[in-house]
Amino acid sequence: MKLKKIKTYVVGNPPPHFGGRYWVFIKLFTDKDIFGYGEIYSVPFHPNVVSKMIDDVFERYVKGKDPFKIEKLWRTIYSSGYTQRPDVSLLGIISGIEMACWDIIGKELNKPIYELLGGLVNNKLRSYTYLYPKETDKLNVYEDANLAAERANEYIEKGFTAVKFDPVGSYTPLDPRHLTLEELIKVENFVKTIHDTVKNKSDILIGTHGQMTTSSAIRLAKRLEKFDPMWFEEPTPPENFEEMGKVALSTTIPIATGERLSTKYEFSKILEYKAASILQMNLGRAGGILESKKIAGLAETHYAQIAPHLYCGPVVGAANIQISACSPNFLILEGIKDWKGFYSEIIKDPIEWNDGYVIPPTKPGLGVELKEEILDRYKYFGTKLHLEMASI
Repeated sequence: MKLKKIKTYVVGNPPPHFGGRYWVFIKLFTDKDIFGYGEIYSVPFHPNVVSKMIDDVFERYVKGKDPFKIEKLWRTIYSSGYTQRPDVSLLGIISGIEMACWDIIGKELNKPIYELLGGLVNNKLRSYTYLYPKETDKLNVYEDANLAAERANEYIEKGFTAVKFDPVGSYTPLDPRHLTLEELIKVENFVKTIHDTVKNKSDILIGTHGQMTTSSAIRLAKRLEKFDPMWFEEPTPPENFEEMGKVALSTTIPIATGERLSTKYEFSKILEYKAASILQMNLGRAGGILESKKIAGLAETHYAQIAPHLYCGPVVGAANIQISACSPNFLILEGIKDWKGFYSEIIKDPIEWNDGYVIPPTKPGLGVELKEEILDRYKYFGTKLHLEMASI
């Protein structure tokens, strides 16, 4: 079997854009007419440019290759241009192509991917969601603690046992910053309101985005410890593992990180510096499915756990499910609410979510098929990127 051609879909995610403004999917075809889907997460260029990058990588390194030769193909693309330390752009493309190869392999062997990577370990996968605003909201759910608490209780009634929110506010190119005393008190009171409202019905996850300096993150963590959050996510930017390690060693709250990291090499540094005990790789950026399985294995040796990140489309979501199903150190799975809405519109068989848990599919490969007629209907024509920081 040889890889024959590639097609890229850039799909606009309709308002309110939960999961990003658009998603980049690829479809790999083989000479045996088997195809596989992949997804590329948040490359920091306009998707028209990204599409050309995908075509270039395919023509240089992928066309005519055997999709079963994952390791060789991965190393060849990873080492392109004599770098062997590519940026997140190329890693995103590697991830999407690798993901699609696994989808093809699973279909050829008539097995879910998790059965090819050690077998099913977790029959159901605990999931969580951010607190999201409603169209009818007159207040900002992240500015009004009572509204956030109300929303958290709504999710708990649906079956969620964990909810996440960012109480620190917007993130900018000037981060990390030192929080003022006023900001620290505001965040503490925001978390307290939600904690006191949900009581012990749900874990609360503090989902910050690297806004704080090391010292400021430590000060905030000390204020939040009494609420016993499940984790404190990316308290400092992802580039300096040693500084995040200082935060981790100063608090009883577990630190989670990984959505902006890639490959086993970066995640090994997180573990080496004891910067986090919960790894949140995004499979559309971290290097794909096999690379994420290696990262999960590294985490096992440190008694660390995985909680795959999702703020993109359902193909990465499906890949997250596959890796979570076969990993003994799986903790919890991120979802966009209960996987409904546009997520369920663009795939033929919606992801099964029941009472707070995702059920791994038994279909071969990734277990999802895209409705391509809908992908074409929602083609992205905007100028903004998938995610952007606040302007300064």
